[in-house]
Amino acid sequence: MEKTIPGSTAPSGTLDLRVWVRLLDCAKIIEKRLRRNFEDQFSTTLPRFDILATLDRAPDGLRMGELSRALLVSNGNVTAIVRQLQEQGLVSSRTDPEDARSAIVSLTPNGRVQFTALAEAHHGWVREALADFPEDSQRQLLSLLTQLKTSIL
Repeated sequence: MEKTIPGSTAPSGTLDLRVWVRLLDCAKIIEKRLRRNFEDQFSTTLPRFDILATLDRAPDGLRMGELSRALLVSNGNVTAIVRQLQEQGLVSSRTDPEDARSAIVSLTPNGRVQFTALAEAHHGWVREALADFPEDSQRQLLSLLTQLKTSIL
């Protein structure tokens, strides 16, 4: 007989919950390694990398609101990090010509160079994290996760 979650009638071992917890566990383990590596090797953070990566995919820049939505975080979180990146000369901000209340943020040439180095390291760390997981299994998992994403959208 399966145990129940305290205060709930749902079994703690139901397949859907076990899948969810396992997905979170795997993501957290890899994310923790990435955070540590970014700090140790580049004195930066994963959120800074995420902003640079998002801006790298938008060569004309993004409004701050668009950047927040793309990252699924609040405007306040993005604003603080963007200011830090501006101070480091990695991003620039200009007034949106269509809305003077809004700013458009984009990578500077130095930001593109820094992002390239970070992205190469990030790719290597992810490859290293998955090195003992066979390529065939990675392909199968990617297919299953693609199906999962489609089913929950």
